[in-house]
Amino acid sequence: MWKVFLIAIIAASLMFAGPAWGQASTGVLVLSITDSAGLGLKSTVEVVSEANQYKQEFATDAGGNLFIHDLHFGVYQILAKGTGFSSASATLNIRSEIPVRYRIELKIAPVSASVTVDIENTLLDPYRPSSVMQIGREQIRDRVASLPGRSVQDLVNTQPGWLYEGNAVLHPRGSEYQTQFVVDGIPLTDNRSPSFGPEIDANDLESINIYTAGIPAEYGRKMGGVVELNTQRNALAGLHGQLILSGGSYQTAESFGQVQDVWGKNALTVTASGSMTNHYLNPVVPENYTNHGATGDFSLRYAREVAQSDHFALSVRHELSQFEIPNELVQQQAGQLQRGDNSETMVAVDYQHLLSVNVLGNLDGMVRSKENGLSSNPLSTPILAFQDNHFREGYVKGAISVHRERQEWKAGFETDNTFLHENFHYDITDPSQFDEDTPGKLDFVQSRPDLEQAAFVEDLIRLGNWTVSAGLRWDHYQLLLNEHAFSPRWSVAYYLLAPKVVLHFSYDRIFQTPSNENILISSSSAISQLSANVLHLPVKPSRGNYYEGGMEKAFGDRLRFDANVFRRDFRNYADDDQLLNTGVSYPISFDKAVLYGLEGKLELVHVGKLSGFASYSYIVGNVWFPVTGGLFLGDDVDQVLSGVGHFPDSQDQRNTIRTRFEYKVSSHLSVASGLSSGSGLPFEYGGTEAEALAQYGPEVVDRLNFERGRVKPSLAVNASLMLVVYHSERADIRFQADGENLNNRLNVIDFGGLFSGNAIGPGRSAYFRLNASF
Repeated sequence: MWKVFLIAIIAASLMFAGPAWGQASTGVLVLSITDSAGLGLKSTVEVVSEANQYKQEFATDAGGNLFIHDLHFGVYQILAKGTGFSSASATLNIRSEIPVRYRIELKIAPVSASVTVDIENTLLDPYRPSSVMQIGREQIRDRVASLPGRSVQDLVNTQPGWLYEGNAVLHPRGSEYQTQFVVDGIPLTDNRSPSFGPEIDANDLESINIYTAGIPAEYGRKMGGVVELNTQRNALAGLHGQLILSGGSYQTAESFGQVQDVWGKNALTVTASGSMTNHYLNPVVPENYTNHGATGDFSLRYAREVAQSDHFALSVRHELSQFEIPNELVQQQAGQLQRGDNSETMVAVDYQHLLSVNVLGNLDGMVRSKENGLSSNPLSTPILAFQDNHFREGYVKGAISVHRERQEWKAGFETDNTFLHENFHYDITDPSQFDEDTPGKLDFVQSRPDLEQAAFVEDLIRLGNWTVSAGLRWDHYQLLLNEHAFSPRWSVAYYLLAPKVVLHFSYDRIFQTPSNENILISSSSAISQLSANVLHLPVKPSRGNYYEGGMEKAFGDRLRFDANVFRRDFRNYADDDQLLNTGVSYPISFDKAVLYGLEGKLELVHVGKLSGFASYSYIVGNVWFPVTGGLFLGDDVDQVLSGVGHFPDSQDQRNTIRTRFEYKVSSHLSVASGLSSGSGLPFEYGGTEAEALAQYGPEVVDRLNFERGRVKPSLAVNASLMLVVYHSERADIRFQADGENLNNRLNVIDFGGLFSGNAIGPGRSAYFRLNASF
C-alpha cells in the first residue's frame, strides 16, 4: 500500500506548478550581479550572518544570477566580487519565504581599491520574536568527534537546555521522548536515538536550527523540541565531492563520501557512509561488555530550478544499523547475547511555486518504511526478549505563504498516516527475579493505523522595533483514542537599538501525541495478565503550556549573550519505561508535570584569534503519579502501585555547564578545548546498595549518592588540534585530532531504576578525522 501511496505523491507533485525544500523559517535569496550598463557579470558572492552562524561563498552563473535556498530568517551581509571590478557589499534582511530579489552593481576597479565589510549588523537579529539556537556549517565541520549513530545528537546536546539520557536520547528542557527532527522540511516524529534507528550523519548537514519555545504553528505532535536539519548543498557549478575518514578508540572507524554535480538548473547529490565501533550504546558497567555496532547510510537527492518561480526536489535515503545490547556483570557471566537492528527507507518530494510576486505555494510528500528488531540467545537472563516491529508511513503537507507589507502570512495542512505492526514476546529464564504471579511468557502481536491530521495559520508582523508572531494550530489524533485540540501560540520581541538588546516573550499551547514505539502493547489490556493490580489504559496525548522570557544582547560586533527563563506545565506528561536493560522501551504518561529553569550562553565570534562559547543551564522538574501505560514486571509493579504524590523528573539535572573555545595559532593551525559538567540526575533504585555492588560493581556504586538519590557530578574535558593540510580554490584537506574525557572520570549518566536504564559514559578516548573536499 505504501508503494502505491508513493506513486500518488509523485504524480500529484508533477501535476502542480510548483515545490519547496525548506523549513518553517527559511527563505530564498535571488541575486543579480551586473555592471554599470546592467549586463550580468560572472562573480563570486560571500554571504555572512553571524547570528545564524552562516558563512558561505557562492559563484553566479555566466549571466550573474544566483539562487540561494534555505537561508534561516535573519540579517545577512552580502559581498560580491568580479574580476576587474570593485567589490560591493549590501546588508539584507531575510524575513519571508517569498524569494527576496536583489541587484548589486559592480563598477570598474580603479588602480587601487578595497571594500570593508561590516558584519556588526549580523551578530544580532532584531526581528527574531523568540529564542532560536543555530549551528552553522563551520561548527558542524569542526565539531568534537562522536561515536557512530549520534553525531547529530551530540551537536544538539551542546546547546543550553538540552540533556542526554542513556543511548543519546535527547531531552529538551527536561521533556522526555518529545523531540522531532525535521529533515529538509519533512518532520520525523519517532525516536531517532541509536537504539531506535539510524541517524542522518552530521557530515551531510549544512545547518541545524533548534526551537524549544516560540515554536511555529506549522510544527506539532512532538513538541519538547524541534530540530531542523538542513542537508548540504553546494551551489557552485560543476562536479564537487567530499571524503571523510575517521577512527579511534573502541576500534571505531567511520567513512563518509559525497559527490555532487551541478549543471544548468540541475543538482544531483549522492552520499554514502558507514561506521563500526565497540562502543555503540552506553554500557551498563565500565567493562563495556557486548557493545559492537555498525551502521550504513545511502542517499540520493535531485533538485531542479524549473523556472524562476518553480523549484523541485526529490530525495531517497536508506539507512540501517546492527548492534549488540550491553550486558550487566551477571548477564555477561551467564553468556547472554542480545542483538538489535534497525532499517529505514524514505522517499520525499518537495515542490515550490511562486504564484505571484507575493504569494508562494508549497507541496511536500514523504513515504517511509522502518523496522526495529531485537533477539536474545538461549543464555540470556533473567529474560529472553524478542521484538519485530515495523511501520509504514505516508505524509503530505501543503502550505501557502503571503507577503503583505509588514506581514508574513502562512496557512496550511498536513496529514500523516502510519500503519503500525508490533510483534513482541518474552520468556522468563530466572523466575527468582520476578514476583511469583508474573507469567513466565508473553506473546503479543497487533497492528493498527495511526491517523493524524492538522491545519495551521500563522502571521509574522513587524511594527518598528516590535516583532510579533501569532499562530493557531488544530490537531486530530486517532489511534487507540480519538482526540483533537486547538493550540494558540504567540511570541513578541522588542529591539532596543542603543544598548543592542532584544527582549522577547513567548507562549505555546501544545498537544503532543504519544510515542508510537510499542504504543499498542503499552496501552493494551492484554498485558493485564502480568498483574491483576495494574490498570493499563490507552496512553493519552500530552497537553500543556510553555512560557519563556528572555533577552539577547550584543557587545560590540564580536560578543553576544543570550539568557532565557522558562516554565512548562503538562497534563498526561509523556515519559517511557525501559524493559530491564534490553534497549526496548514503552511509552507511559504521568498525571501531570511541572518543569522550569533558566539558561544562558555567552558566545565569542572571532575576538582576535579566539572564538567559542560558554553555556549554563538550570532545570527543575517534578512529575505526579499515577502512571498510565508501560510494561512493568517484578518489583516494578509494586513501585508503580505504591507511588503517590510527586518525585523529580528523570531529567531533573539542576546545573549543567558546557564550554568550548578555539584559538587560531596560524592560518593553518588551530587548537580547541572545552568541558561538559553536570550536577547529576536523580535515581530511585529498587534494591540495596549491596545488590547494586553485585550487579554493577564498585566503580559504578562509588559514583552514586544513595542518601540524596542522585548520581554524583560528571565532568569530561576535551581538546582538539585542527590542521589545514592543503587549501586552494578547488580543494581543501583538513586533519583533526580529538581527545575526549581527558580527565578519565567514570561518568554515570543514568542509574538503573523504575523509569530509566543504566548508562555509563565513554572513558578517556582519542579520535582522528581526515576531511578532503574538492
